[in-house]
Amino acid sequence: MSAAKAGAVAGGPSRHVRTDVAENFTQWHHLVSQSFVPLEVRTSTPDRFNGRLRSRILDELSLVEVSATGHQVLRTPSLIASSDRLYFKLNLQLSGTGILVQDQREAMLRPGDLAVYDTHRPYTLAMEDDFRTLVLMFPHDVLDLPADEVAQLTAVRLAGDEGLGRVISPFMVQLAENLDYLTGTSGHRLARNAIDLVATMFEGELDARRRTDTGGHPELLGRIRRYIEANLGNPDLSPAEIAAAHYVSTRHLHNIFAASGTTVASWIRTRRLEHCRRDLRDPVLADRPVGSIASRWGFVDAAHFSRIFRSTFGEPPSSYRRQPA
Repeated sequence: MSAAKAGAVAGGPSRHVRTDVAENFTQWHHLVSQSFVPLEVRTSTPDRFNGRLRSRILDELSLVEVSATGHQVLRTPSLIASSDRLYFKLNLQLSGTGILVQDQREAMLRPGDLAVYDTHRPYTLAMEDDFRTLVLMFPHDVLDLPADEVAQLTAVRLAGDEGLGRVISPFMVQLAENLDYLTGTSGHRLARNAIDLVATMFEGELDARRRTDTGGHPELLGRIRRYIEANLGNPDLSPAEIAAAHYVSTRHLHNIFAASGTTVASWIRTRRLEHCRRDLRDPVLADRPVGSIASRWGFVDAAHFSRIFRSTFGEPPSSYRRQPA
């Protein structure tokens, strides 16, 4: 169960920092599985274990400060099989050291370092001795990057003292130190800013990898996706225009997307819907009509937008907007 869902079970989305303290290791196992996703937890010293979670839930994003005695958490295939929603978790090491293992990669994390991992694939996170971390958990679809590209960065150490990490790591540290102030509209916007900054850091890392690529489909697909993202508001955006902008045939464009498991039209629709979903839950845009938001992202037919939004998210856009953030 996600942190957001756990909050709902406890009586609705939290508007305050929630603090949970485990008096023993059994309680800790229950707490971490409720606050994130179901996890297997191990320790060699259960008799002297202590742990604390401080969490702030903002819509579908959760920020959780974890302080505990050293232990391991494992996301196993059987636990993954019982879950539905896809999440990324970004780990900021605040004190102590840890080792993250996923996708046949291993990252040693020291204070200030960041690393991302995917809850839909097995991983192990082992913390040595006492530690403190901040975990930002968010659904795949709130990130303005394809999950298959982010998969290249799982269990990769993103140094907090190099490159964009020098900007983003201190920002995340300040979030951890000021969870109590993440309230209302400002808290919602700061959490979204954190996601945007994380996406910027990921994009920078991916760009560095593309520069060493041979110029094949992965690099071209990345450029095409960025072009689509920058032109989503154009209702006339079409495969022919996209292909022409990248000097490829329309047929080749369709083949590139087919190789990644989707279609051009589906990708455009998914990205437009995600931007609309985010705007509908943004308190700053609460007075903007639903039709205006849909039009902003390229949907010119309000009835059509309402139908596909409901089909995708399970309810009409107006009902979705009324849910508490």
